[in-house]
Amino acid sequence: MEKILNFINGELLPPSSKQFIDNFEPATGRVYSQIPDSDSADIESAVTAAKKAFESWSITPAKKRSDIILKLSNLILENLETLAEAEARDNGKPVWLAKEVDIPRAAANFHFFATGILHFASEAHPMEDTAINYTLRSPIGVVGCISPWNLPLYLFTWKIAPALAAGNCVVAKPSEVTPMTAFLLSKLCNEAGLPPGVLNIVHGLGPKVGDAISRHPSIKAISFTGGTATGAAIAKIAAPMFKKLSLELGGKNPVLVFDDCDFEKAIATTVNSSFRNQGQICLCGSRIFVQEGVYEKFKSRFVEEVSKLKVSHPYDAEAKLGALVSQPHFEKVKSYIELAKDEGGTVLTGGKEVKLEGDYKNGWYLEPTVIEGLAFDCRTNQEEIFGPVVTITPFKDEEHALKMANSTEYGLASVIWTSDLKRAHRVGQNIEAGIVWVNCWMLRDLRTPFGGVKNSGVGREGGFEALKFFTEPKNVCIKL
Repeated sequence: MEKILNFINGELLPPSSKQFIDNFEPATGRVYSQIPDSDSADIESAVTAAKKAFESWSITPAKKRSDIILKLSNLILENLETLAEAEARDNGKPVWLAKEVDIPRAAANFHFFATGILHFASEAHPMEDTAINYTLRSPIGVVGCISPWNLPLYLFTWKIAPALAAGNCVVAKPSEVTPMTAFLLSKLCNEAGLPPGVLNIVHGLGPKVGDAISRHPSIKAISFTGGTATGAAIAKIAAPMFKKLSLELGGKNPVLVFDDCDFEKAIATTVNSSFRNQGQICLCGSRIFVQEGVYEKFKSRFVEEVSKLKVSHPYDAEAKLGALVSQPHFEKVKSYIELAKDEGGTVLTGGKEVKLEGDYKNGWYLEPTVIEGLAFDCRTNQEEIFGPVVTITPFKDEEHALKMANSTEYGLASVIWTSDLKRAHRVGQNIEAGIVWVNCWMLRDLRTPFGGVKNSGVGREGGFEALKFFTEPKNVCIKL
């Protein structure tokens, strides 16, 4: 059985404890590899390596850093098939989805920030004939990057790419649930010529490895994507130490469908935005609000299309949904379906386990589920489920729609379907979300700021926002 190893100072190493944790394949429910059960000793080794590497990496010309990161981007594309199959096996998603989205986006992340750093400009503020101020930006030092399990390599690279491009050295923790592609990436780092210690990848459990990253005094900034409760725990540790924090947390995203929508596009896109990646994307729309005039028509067609979605193992080319990522998560999602029934909801389609045959008979498969008849402020409509479960609710007018859409503690993403440009602007202005898509979903420009409001996070990722986060500004004032 393959043992995943830590990547510290350019070497693949077992954990200092010599202990390993089972890694499960969601499609089969079986253990197929083991990951390091790392702890603070491994983080200490990684930080030591990163601090040493920072002495030279921080003063390496941006063009040279860019060239190395671009080579790493190209190596990801050269190994796309291997990485996609590893991602699908580790996460449970269809192989075709990993090939189409996850791995190309990981390469794009490196490419974007490798080129972006060459165009990262500073500011100047002249004071008429008195003085001129200009801003210098320097890398912070050693930074911590902690990424989630739903888009493993995609979001792992989204964090480490700007950190490395800006001249920092990184101690990174991928999710212990989906560690494989981060492990494979570590092998590519040496091939790309990344100097030892610039990127260190430490695998293990959050309470050990994530906690150690949060507490280490030499780690000056932390970028985290994951659950709101975990983000709060990190902030509680890191804030009193005055670390910079970027926290991309949970979501309970609304989809607002108005009577004047482009009906066919709204149906097709909402099916996709509800159940892509088994609904395990922080940007998925989990609360669908439909204006009364088109509600019955939309509901009927939506349920019809959702019921056609094939649930199967990751290697089935016709699979639209694969396996949920782990048994605990599978049980959690099922519990919310039962909660919805207890709260008075009616399951219009789905709601049951899917039993496959052969090697996949013990995998964690669930039908895509649509639930009607719930109060907008019930637990099912307020708490993040993060699976293939959505609710559908009618609304009267804009005011009613916004009241329900803004009722949760979250505010990450939202979708508005309307042909009225003025309405799109009004609702987009008043909806409480960091991202608003109008007549589309998941249309991403990497230059734009990414993040949420309320309990969906602190700070923004993407574009120059990320490069600003991973640098420290210094104002220089020169009297004329």
